[in-house]
Amino acid sequence: MRRIRDNALSIAFMTLFLLCLAGQGLAGMLGHNEQQLVEGGQPVGYLDYVTSSAFAVNVAENWQSEYLQFLLFILFTIWMVQRGSPESKEPGKEGAESDEEQQIGRYADADSPAWARARGLRLWLFSNSLGLTMGTIFVLSWLAQSVAGLASYNAERLSALRDPVTWGGYVTSPDFWDRSLQNWQSELLAVLSMVVLSIYLRQRGSPESKPVGAAHTATGVEG
Repeated sequence: MRRIRDNALSIAFMTLFLLCLAGQGLAGMLGHNEQQLVEGGQPVGYLDYVTSSAFAVNVAENWQSEYLQFLLFILFTIWMVQRGSPESKEPGKEGAESDEEQQIGRYADADSPAWARARGLRLWLFSNSLGLTMGTIFVLSWLAQSVAGLASYNAERLSALRDPVTWGGYVTSPDFWDRSLQNWQSELLAVLSMVVLSIYLRQRGSPESKPVGAAHTATGVEG
């Protein structure tokens, strides 16, 4: 029970993620089969649908936009600040900070990760591992979206007796960028809302909010 309590946040989000993913597959299958019947086609089963390019492209385009959001937020908050927001460092503390502040090299503690005490490439990789991982997942998700989207797009073109397009043709097409940008703009708006609204609004007990009594100008302070 203690392990569950100590990991409750990640367990809750993982459970909700899996339920939503399964629900998306079910709703998508029902919508797909309805369209198939209208067009005189055959309905498909759940497993067939969730392994199809139509489902894969819908999942991948959301994943890549989410990880783009995290990647940009991680990188921008190194060098940019927003006075009054708990999502920002204090003005004047922009930058990668000193080795002492980051507890690396000779300033590492006894319980610091081993790579925090390393030098050279290992230290650089560990120092940037979060951004590198988020960036890698974003690129892989983007590639998955482009490949699955190409298959789905060409299937629609072939059903309409039109010639298929190449991967290069698809990633420069309006369909691809319509899918991408509609997700990007919503994710960026969500981040903007969190950064700005957290200046003036509070959520008692949440580390994403300042303490209820903190001044609006207090920056980088969490509840």
